[in-house]
Amino acid sequence: MIKAILFDLDNTLLPMDEEKFTKGYFGLLAKKLLPFGYESETLISTVWAGTKAMIKNDGTKTNEQVFWEVFEKQYGEKSIKDKKIFDEFYEKDFPQTKIYCQENPHAKDIIELVKSKNIKVILSSNPVFPKVAMLTRLSYVGLRESDFEYITSYENSCYCKPNPKYFEEILQKNNLKPDEVVFFGNSQQEDIIPASSCGIKAYLVDKNPLSYDVMKDVINSLKI
Repeated sequence: MIKAILFDLDNTLLPMDEEKFTKGYFGLLAKKLLPFGYESETLISTVWAGTKAMIKNDGTKTNEQVFWEVFEKQYGEKSIKDKKIFDEFYEKDFPQTKIYCQENPHAKDIIELVKSKNIKVILSSNPVFPKVAMLTRLSYVGLRESDFEYITSYENSCYCKPNPKYFEEILQKNNLKPDEVVFFGNSQQEDIIPASSCGIKAYLVDKNPLSYDVMKDVINSLKI
């Protein structure tokens, strides 16, 4: 019996050019932080270092804690005091990244189909961003926090993809067993292999419109 469906975000529900998105995101962040004494090159390299640290997280701390420990090591207490500036960036400036993403009229229909079957909907996007950034990107395809039972973010996660423990943590926090879950993701290495290693039935999809027909067929065939 399927009780929940997990969805990746980038290039699963949200079509995007990841290279342009990343470049644009860093450009906006550097512009925001430069007046506060954060030189662009060092800032970006520190963000990458923090991201890599989150990906290697062993579960003893949240990804948020791991990320800011890297920043504090580079910038000292200044970074902790300035965290509010970063928070403001994600609330006010980060939404400009929408120009690097595409519309997806199918995303809302897919989520509504799952909800109509009284199945939990979980957003399992790699939790290297704060929750506000996750919600902003969801808004690009007409989705909201209320469309999901659970959303992984760097505040509530202690692992990242491709670590299988990322998926195990989702199961544990939502009181689910692997055979009660289906997962849709666009990356063989980041999504399908680690999810499958946990016993989760995982389907490889991409931003091709035909993939959404595949999703609907799978969802409609589930035993609930």
